[in-house]
Amino acid sequence: MSKRKQSEGCRPMLRRTFLFLTGIALARVAADYFAIAQNRDSFLTFAGQVWQKSLAFLSSIQSNQTPQPLPNNPIVKSGKTNQPLPSNPIVKAPESSPAAQPSQPQIIRRSAKQAKPVQLDRQNVAGASFYLTTIDLADPEIYITIGLANNAGFANTSKVTRGDEPFENMVSRYRAAVVANGTFFGKDEQKSVLGNMVAAGKFMKYSRWENYGTTLGIKAGNQLEMVTARTEGKPDWSQYWFSLTCGPRLVKGGKVWLSPLSEGFKDAGVLGVGSRTAIGFPASADKLFLVTFFDSLSLEAEAKVMQAMASRPASYGCFEAMNLDGGASVGLAHQGQILLPPGRNLTNVLVVYDRDNPAPAQLKQSWKRFQKGSRPSPNPSVFFD
Repeated sequence: MSKRKQSEGCRPMLRRTFLFLTGIALARVAADYFAIAQNRDSFLTFAGQVWQKSLAFLSSIQSNQTPQPLPNNPIVKSGKTNQPLPSNPIVKAPESSPAAQPSQPQIIRRSAKQAKPVQLDRQNVAGASFYLTTIDLADPEIYITIGLANNAGFANTSKVTRGDEPFENMVSRYRAAVVANGTFFGKDEQKSVLGNMVAAGKFMKYSRWENYGTTLGIKAGNQLEMVTARTEGKPDWSQYWFSLTCGPRLVKGGKVWLSPLSEGFKDAGVLGVGSRTAIGFPASADKLFLVTFFDSLSLEAEAKVMQAMASRPASYGCFEAMNLDGGASVGLAHQGQILLPPGRNLTNVLVVYDRDNPAPAQLKQSWKRFQKGSRPSPNPSVFFD
């Protein structure tokens, strides 16, 4: 064999040897680097940021695409009410400019005026009938929190669960002005709830990997915030006294905003026509509007109602709004009376207290501590990741 052929035969072996030794060296360097906990956390944080930016980029591409046609009959009459609906149930909201968004976060101070009961009435907007609960954040006796099934201290996760509970039991236990269904939860045995959750300035569920849906949060000074994680970046849950993650988002900046797939929603029950509940707030950000629909709606119909909603005697349109759990989970109770019973047990509920149904002293004290600087922090012994 000529020397030239011998030389050519050695080259592949030399390349393989070089790559093998290089791989071993890189593996040693990586092992030394990741042996330090701080380095592992820094890498995971960086990887998470890259992932979030990638999802935001894909979402921006999706939002520029022509949306798929929605169902021809977006509102379906239900047996929950005997009131007949109009033959043309969807009426396009008037073209009106929403109130300007404040350049600075609105600090809503509790008024020294006499407290009033939570307002709950029946309305019909854009062809949809619903119960409207108005939660005045300036009222000195109104507090909103989250109740969990079986009086659990933490929400269900994929690792730890306290199951579910009949709605009537939760209504009886919390003795609140209003109790309503909250966020989504799994149908498996764990019944894990969607997203991170903060109630009374305490983490009820936390994972740094959560990036689904939209989060409604109440910060210091009763400042309201609504954040869609995959398009706006994950919210800082440590700054919330109350937060609930659900979705899809319905209204953003006073305009209908629907991009459920980019938020991570793929379930046909969410994307199609079904029983729904929603929550939002006006540009003044001094109130929360909890809307419990009597009938089945598409997401588009629900969004149009939240945008055009009227609250007597003054008119408001939601500046920000998101969908809550629906279907068989839809439930609403007022002053202990169940107005709309759910068709199944629930794992979590929204609980609203007022003057006639006062909040527990512990809840009021946690609100005062939060205003003075106390902030929630996930307990590593409870939240494993």
